[in-house]
Amino acid sequence: MCTMIVEKVKVDGSGKGAGGWFTLQQANVSYDHPFNAPLEHALNIDFVNESQGPSARVAVELSESAARELVKTILAVLDRAESGGHLV
Repeated sequence: MCTMIVEKVKVDGSGKGAGGWFTLQQANVSYDHPFNAPLEHALNIDFVNESQGPSARVAVELSESAARELVKTILAVLDRAESGGHLV
C-alpha cells in the first residue's frame, strides 16, 4: 500500500492547456495512483496557475523509470547549455 507523497514547488514558465498558453506559477509533484496511465503507481506532475482556475493546468503521469530518465535528461541538457555558455 502506498501513501500519496506530494511536494509543491514554485516555477517560472509557460504551459499550454485546453484554453491556450498560460503563465505557470507552481508544480505539484506526487507519487500516487495515476488517473489515466496504465500503472499501479506513477510520478504525477501538475503544472498549474491556481489564480486562473482549473483550466490552467498541464498534467503528466510517468512511470518510475520514465521519471528518472527525464530527470537525468533535463540535467544533461542544462549541463550542456551551461558548458556551452548559454546559461547566464
